[in-house]
Amino acid sequence: MNHPELTDQALAILRNPETFQWYFIPLFAFVVYIYFNEIQKKNWRGVASGLALYAVHWFYEIVNALIQHFSGHALWTVPTGTSFLLLVGVGWELSMMFAVAGLIFSKILPDDPKAKVLGVNNRVFFAVVNAAFFSVFEIFLASTPAFHWVYPWWGAFPVFITTYVPFFLAANFAYDWKPATRRRLIGGLFIVDAAMLVVFAGVLGWI
Repeated sequence: MNHPELTDQALAILRNPETFQWYFIPLFAFVVYIYFNEIQKKNWRGVASGLALYAVHWFYEIVNALIQHFSGHALWTVPTGTSFLLLVGVGWELSMMFAVAGLIFSKILPDDPKAKVLGVNNRVFFAVVNAAFFSVFEIFLASTPAFHWVYPWWGAFPVFITTYVPFFLAANFAYDWKPATRRRLIGGLFIVDAAMLVVFAGVLGWI
């Protein structure tokens, strides 16, 4: 295990208002503007992609926080550098980025969901490419004081396979779901996330 003291640093600032910085507010405003702009254009497919990825992101962050509770250390932590640490592995800035990532990357999806790129379905192809980009970028993040992979075996490749590929598969396939399916699946996942937060963070205080 690398630098277990960083877990203690992350827990020390967990939802601590003393870390607050004013840019928290305009960053949130920019995310709201992006979504309102897409809603005004009736780009429901892009909105669905954005919300699908964000819902999956929150599920993963809750699971990571539960791993910290039960084992003593999460797989990844944010020990410093955030204006507000939401859970042990995600600060406000990361969460706002994930809030729009699916919507942004939906802009490169072809209109035809069955079209192939290099012989691979384009929804799968772009999920893999986007996941690879995020995984490589996370190598840089893990080299800074603000983000840490706790275990030596947890790095870019495990993140790519287990985290970012599912993120972007959810976003890319949500782009083509029918409206009723979007409401049912995305809404259902947000309900699960909210229930987990209420129970594990609010009632039990585990995360």
